[in-house]
Amino acid sequence: MSTETNDNTNNAIADDWAQALEEQSSATGGAAGGESAPAFDGDAKPVATNINPLQDIQMVLDIPVQLSVELGRTKVPIKYILQLAQGSVVELDALAGEPMDVLINGYLIAQGEVVVVNEKFGIRLTDIVTPSERMRRVSKS
Repeated sequence: MSTETNDNTNNAIADDWAQALEEQSSATGGAAGGESAPAFDGDAKPVATNINPLQDIQMVLDIPVQLSVELGRTKVPIKYILQLAQGSVVELDALAGEPMDVLINGYLIAQGEVVVVNEKFGIRLTDIVTPSERMRRVSKS
């Protein structure tokens, strides 16, 4: 395939995107907040425009994440697990009264203490982990 054919294909794609964006803009009465829709260069890639950062964050606010609170951990052999019965006690590496780890998708983001509210367990955050602290903890592992 020649370079000229690739350029024609890219220009056609860019024209299609431009037309679709123009139709969307006219159907919605223009871009939200008076902002322009993303422009495209000759390779049909978006070109940076003045997009509001608050609009960007709005796109991710409804994405579900897994939040978990970790009481502690331990490693045990399978034979020990097979011997567990009702009333068995499993010793964890955490000390009594130690803050619980709050994890989002497996990454530590905070620590807190267990509370009971309306007969339900919860966690009161006592320390939020900064991004620099997260990096320091990862490097220790």
